[in-house]
Amino acid sequence: MASNYAKRMARLSARIFGEVVRPTNSKSMKVIQLFQAKPIEQRPEVVRYYPPHPQIHSLMKRLRHIGLYRDEHADFKDEMKRVKKLKGKGKPQKGEGKRAMKRK
Repeated sequence: MASNYAKRMARLSARIFGEVVRPTNSKSMKVIQLFQAKPIEQRPEVVRYYPPHPQIHSLMKRLRHIGLYRDEHADFKDEMKRVKKLKGKGKPQKGEGKRAMKRK
């Protein structure tokens, strides 16, 4: 049997170094290891696997503005905005909304 001092020192060192304080069975150890692991979205192999979406999106927007990339969905949305404006269905200009019309 280990002394009381040795038990307390073992618990303290386990707490300091992030190990399990009390002896546990294999099922509990599996749960402990799951919680100790990094989340999936922070693992480097997952982060490197997927492309950096914000940078790619801004690059595609710039290329579309220059004329080197054609985004059909964005073209369709722009065309719908243009057609709405021609029909008079667009947003009112600042100061021409419902509240401004009530005051006049």
